[in-house]
Order: sequence, then structure tokens, then C-alpha cells
Amino acid sequence: MTQIPGTWPTPDPPPHGAGSAAGPESADADGGFGALPYGTPQAPRVAVRGEASLEFDPDYARIGVSVSARGTDRRAALEDLTRRNARALELIKSYGDAVQKLSTGTFSVQPQMRDGSKRERVHAYDGRVRLNATVTDFTVLGELTTRLADLELTQVQGPWWGLWRDSPAHREARQQAVREAVTRAREYAEALGSRLVALVELADLGAENSVPPPFPAAPGGMRGYGRAAGPPPELDLEPQRQTVSAQVNARFVMSPPQLD
Repeated sequence: MTQIPGTWPTPDPPPHGAGSAAGPESADADGGFGALPYGTPQAPRVAVRGEASLEFDPDYARIGVSVSARGTDRRAALEDLTRRNARALELIKSYGDAVQKLSTGTFSVQPQMRDGSKRERVHAYDGRVRLNATVTDFTVLGELTTRLADLELTQVQGPWWGLWRDSPAHREARQQAVREAVTRAREYAEALGSRLVALVELADLGAENSVPPPFPAAPGGMRGYGRAAGPPPELDLEPQRQTVSAQVNARFVMSPPQLD
């Protein structure tokens, strides 16, 4: 900044490429608009949020199957666990394309020590295998779960319903959120006697469904301790509708308002 004696200080000219105090991208004299968040009297801006929350039928149901074996002899416990695991896998695979995905989660065989013993004396061996299955044909889901629960020392948890990541439901929710943002901005503009001129920014805050973690710890479940006579009863499992939500922030340029 330079100053001549007896006069007010005169600010130095801005460096090459710098803008005025209003910013480097303020509106032009003819009403153009740049990137200022608050716009100008010639090109005011309106910022809104668009939201959508829609419900859809689920695409799949996931179930967890835990197969157990326990015995005083390690080899015998392991053989029982292997046999029961094979039986559960065979049953699940018999449903063919109705089960889209089948995987083994965890496997463990642990020795159980005698309580209060000062020596390493094994009381029993406890084995467990965890299976995860994704079912897409809900007409067989009730039958499959009860047949699994009818197996020896087998526990079934679930179902947990969900939507695929590429489900059209997510796109529909996002598009609905954008339409809501446009409608809201247009209503604000019309209240001022203005109209929307251009979209300046559209910020996607993401679309989130209410699907729980794939296999959360769930209380209870169905457990089979032995095979009963005859086929097990079939559960009537009603699919749980899924909520898909989306939010966007949007900024628009309006024509000058009619404030008279």
C-alpha cells in the first residue's frame, strides 16, 4: 500500500489474475454468474436439499447356519462335526439356483478344560462350523430354514433381508431426491416472482438403505438337537420391505426477483 503525505492511503492494485473484493468469479455487469456461493443481485442463488425415502421388496435373504459337535474324544468330535457339516451343505445345495451364494464362515475345534484343575486335563472337545447362505427364491426359504434346524446340533439364524448394491431401487431413490430439490427450488423462486435459470452445483450425499450387517449377532434362532419323526413344519416367512434413502444438496441461479 502506498500513501502520499496529506492524503488518505491508496490501496495497491490487485496482483495479476486477482479479482475484486467480491471474488474472482462474481457476476458480470450484464447479469452473468460465477461460483460465488451467495450470488449477486443480478443473479441470485437458491440452495436447497432434496430428500427421498422409498420402500422396496427385498432382493435376497441371508441365513446363518451353525453346526456343532461335542465329545470327550477329539477324533470322534471332529468326525461328527465333519459329517454334520457335509449334511448341512448337501441340504442347502439341493435347492439349486434358489441359493445364489453359499460359503463357510468360521471353523473351530477347541478343548474344554476341567474347572478347577491345576493340570492340563481336557474335559471335552467343542467343534463348530459356520455356514452363510444367500437365498433369492423366497418360496423355499421357510422350508429350507426348518429343514436345517431339524438337523442334529444345528442352529439357524436369520433371515436378514436386503437389496443388491446395483438394485434399481437405489437409482430411483437418488432420482427422486434430485426431483425434490428442483421442485423445492422452483417453489422458492416462484415465491419471489423469479424463475430458475441454471443449475450451479449438485452435491450427492449418498443413498443409504436400512440393510443391517450381513450376519449380526441375533438372539435365539432355531436349533436342532435331534431328528424327529416325519418332515419338519414349514415356516411362513414374510419378506421385510427395505427402505432406501437419498439426499442431495443443490444450488440454482434465479432470475432477478420481483420485490415490488
